[in-house]
Amino acid sequence: MTETLKTAWVWLTDPARSDGPVDFLLKVVLALVVYAVGTKVIGWLCRLLRKQLTRFGTDEAAKTFLLSLVKIGLHIMLILTIAGNLGVDKTSVAALVGSAGVAISLALQGGLSNFAGGLIILFLRPFSVGDYIIENGDNIEGTVEKIELYYTTLMTVDSRRIVIPNSTLTSNSITNVTAMDKRRLQIRVGISYDSDLLKAKEILRRLVEDDPELLEREEIQIFVDQLADSSVILGIRAWVKTEEYWNTKWRMNEQIKLEFDKNGIKIPFPQMDVYLQQK
Repeated sequence: MTETLKTAWVWLTDPARSDGPVDFLLKVVLALVVYAVGTKVIGWLCRLLRKQLTRFGTDEAAKTFLLSLVKIGLHIMLILTIAGNLGVDKTSVAALVGSAGVAISLALQGGLSNFAGGLIILFLRPFSVGDYIIENGDNIEGTVEKIELYYTTLMTVDSRRIVIPNSTLTSNSITNVTAMDKRRLQIRVGISYDSDLLKAKEILRRLVEDDPELLEREEIQIFVDQLADSSVILGIRAWVKTEEYWNTKWRMNEQIKLEFDKNGIKIPFPQMDVYLQQK
């Protein structure tokens, strides 16, 4: 098949042949066939490159970025080759492409900043595919699903897909929640001034020590955080695996409420006392 196309292409582009409308039409048809075959070959090469990058343990973000660059570059080369074989001067085509690139660059400055942002993310790697990040400018957060040339895709906890321009991510501060294997769990709870302070601290310590997800070898702190207007604020600090952070926090909050109720420890709520004086 490939040899047949090559022979037909040489025959049609032979300078000795007349350049009539039929010949030109045949060239156009053959150019379309060559483009279709070239596109298939480019797809095959990209799949092969992905396998090799995966074999060498390349980061998923870097793979996506490099494959996008290679795919775009190969398509440009294919189009330039077909245009040259159709009789279009390659120098003129290159100049046209360069002029178009300058015009497009001026018109799409935001796109260029997104492209530059993609390069920054690729090489500095503030986050990778699979990380849970928070973009602190607009408070957008989610798990990184894809990092592409111009955009990064996040998946939220309620299965919403958010596409963020790379320039937004590189121009604002980013919190990478899952960058570390462990996180410090901090819980604050208020008790009334009438409640037994030492008993409340003992309950908190017991709950922390009995919880299976809290890391035993890490530092545990039970402390009086603040003497507030209507309550004594107690604090807990302990370490937990990153993937168990929220489940542990929610479970601890529930257990603290149940144990305080069982032992007569009151958790106060804001209230106002009004005294009426009759004249």
